[in-house]
Formats: sequence, structure tokens, C-alpha cells
Amino acid sequence: MAHPQKTPLRALTAEERSLLQQMARSQSEPAGRVARAKALLAVAEGAAFTAAAQAAGRRSGDGVALLVARFNRKGLSALDRQPGGGPPHRYTAPEAERILTEFRRTPNRERDGTATWSLTTLQRALRRAPDGFPTISTFTIHETLHAAGYTWQESRTWCATGTALRKRKAGLVTVTDPDAEKKGEGSSERMK
Repeated sequence: MAHPQKTPLRALTAEERSLLQQMARSQSEPAGRVARAKALLAVAEGAAFTAAAQAAGRRSGDGVALLVARFNRKGLSALDRQPGGGPPHRYTAPEAERILTEFRRTPNRERDGTATWSLTTLQRALRRAPDGFPTISTFTIHETLHAAGYTWQESRTWCATGTALRKRKAGLVTVTDPDAEKKGEGSSERMK
């Protein structure tokens, strides 16, 4: 059932109308933005929501009704893709810092049962801690460590990106790669 056209589109300014017409004709804008611009222009010319949806290549006028209400509130930013659903983040910045504090602590072999942290041993330590998180997942720990600039290395240990421990005559030395950030920028691109 279509929404009744309770919320009419507010009057468009000359600049808004010009930008909407430009977007509606664009070949380089994302298809969703083009369709939303076409729908808004059709409503501005007096079309019903259902007719405006069909003019934009959509099936239902319900989405156009929501778009019109959003446009009345936000203006042209209503054309942008809206954030999807998904569960809210359970762990905020203080909790992430607590995870990183535990990670930076050197594990105690007796108490933690390990000499180096893995996701599972870190999870176990965080779940057991009095100020810890009884339901934390390894995925959350992984995401927190990754966001803080740590990566899982071939040796199966976590270390800061761009740093490595090297054995020298004087002992263990931490070596830092000054170009680590530049090298990591395209790391998700396919190798040729």
C-alpha cells in the first residue's frame, strides 16, 4: 500500500533544481543518486510518488515518499546513500583502549598460559579479567587490533605494522620501516 502524499516536496531553489537536473543527466554519478534525482524532479513537476518512482526506474512510491521527507529535512545530502542496518557497535573507544592495554601487557606464562598473544589467548584473558568483557569475540579483538595498526604476521604473532624485532650483536632491536604506511595503502589491491 502506497503512502498517502501527506508530505509535499518543499519548493526547490534554483540552485537545487539545477543540481538535480545535472545529476539526473549524469553518466558518471552512481545510479542510485541519478534515480533519486529523477524522482525528486518528477515530484517537483507535480507527479505522484508512484509515477515519480516509475519515472526513476523504481517500482514503489513508498521509497519516493521517504526520499521527499528526507529531502525536506536534509536538502541535497538526502541523495547520498543512507547507512544500512546492522547491529550497533558494542565496544566504544574506552573498551577498545582496554583491549589494547591488555594486548600490550606481556603475557604471564603461568597465569595466561602463553608467551605470546594469539586471538584466542587474548580473548581468554579479557574474559577472565575482573574489568574484562565476558562475551568478547576474537573477531572484535581482531578488528580492534587492526584499527590500531597491528597486523597478523607470518610468525603468527601480532606486531605493529612497519616494525620488526631483529637479532643484533647487542641483542634484540626494534626496527621501524618509515615507508610502512605508503606500502600498506594499496595492500588490498590485486597483485599483477
